[in-house]
Amino acid sequence: MYAGKSWHAEGMAAKAGTGSYPFHPGGRVRDDTVARLEASMGALGTAATLAMDQRLPWFREMSAENRSWLGLISQAGVAAFVDWIKHPERTRPAVAGEVFGTAPRELARAVTLQQAVEMVRVVVDVVEARVDELAAPGGEAELREAVLRYTREIAFATAQVYARTAEARGAWDARLEALVVDSLVRGEVDQGMQSWASALNWSFTPVTVIVGMAGSADPESLIDEFRALARRARLDLLAGVHGRRLLLVVGGGGDPLEAARHFAGRFGPGPVVVGPSVPDLQSAVTSAAAALAGLRAAGGWPDAPRPVLAGGLLPERALDGDESARASLIAEVYEPLLSGGTSLLDTVVTYLEQGTSLERTARLLFVHPNTVRYRLRRVTELTNIIPSDGRGGFTLWIAVVLGRLAHKGT
Repeated sequence: MYAGKSWHAEGMAAKAGTGSYPFHPGGRVRDDTVARLEASMGALGTAATLAMDQRLPWFREMSAENRSWLGLISQAGVAAFVDWIKHPERTRPAVAGEVFGTAPRELARAVTLQQAVEMVRVVVDVVEARVDELAAPGGEAELREAVLRYTREIAFATAQVYARTAEARGAWDARLEALVVDSLVRGEVDQGMQSWASALNWSFTPVTVIVGMAGSADPESLIDEFRALARRARLDLLAGVHGRRLLLVVGGGGDPLEAARHFAGRFGPGPVVVGPSVPDLQSAVTSAAAALAGLRAAGGWPDAPRPVLAGGLLPERALDGDESARASLIAEVYEPLLSGGTSLLDTVVTYLEQGTSLERTARLLFVHPNTVRYRLRRVTELTNIIPSDGRGGFTLWIAVVLGRLAHKGT
């Protein structure tokens, strides 16, 4: 449920406000003018709705239900104006409550502040255009001045409603964001995750999680900087500081590593690890788990690039006790080698034992060096790892050891 205050609640708050602007338009609006206004309220409200339909394209494009609510608001605005000039002794006209109290809170999301200002301007224009026919003879100047003062009052009221609604919404969104980040850190897919995502208007895909150290910067100002970076990169972002760790949930980036490069420079000292891309926010728990495991194990690879993919830290993660990394190395490296035949596995093991020497490997296996080259190319095709590369050879070694341990006795 949306936790922001309703427009009605904002109106009640406005009634209790201070800093009033008493209405003294050079004397009271004459009673006969007030009577003519009261008789014309229905017609003025209808005319205001018609004018909005003619002058405001966004109004015509809204749903019938929302147009109906805005029509009621315009009529309430006219009625509030009449009530306002009937009671100039009030220290503060209750404009916000009387006008916006008619609307459901969901409408504040459908209508922007700019649109609300445009709507108010149309309503005021309709009343102002009919001052000569609405005012009793000789009362035109007083009524025109009243319209101008009311315009100022309702403008302040509109801004106040939206400012307080935005403040409440921001606080609620921050709480939801903290819940999402905490759930990801704890590795829990809460049943409320989907509703939280909906409340945060999260619909961006794919999703990736980036983690690193927060550094010494103030968390709130740091997260504000990340939001600015995300807007410039046209990415969506949820962020939170958990202990000393800073976690970003990034939506909309096709390449996780490329997306992370937009933010890496603002993390504190140390590694920045990028989890795998996942299809939605609920699946982000797997991306977060991989990124956090990579951050814990990154000390085993001091020269790792920054940012680095969590998948690039599989050996360190496996040695650090990450079961998912061990399973990945077995499934993605050892088992493909095993499926290529005993000769392929023997070749890569011998090649690594002999310090990546083709000639020594060929002599020990009693084959031609070209046969070794062919088998090593086959290893790369099956695992996407180059055995002659130092990092690749290390990964192959760890995968083979883990695979042998997992398959012993089978």
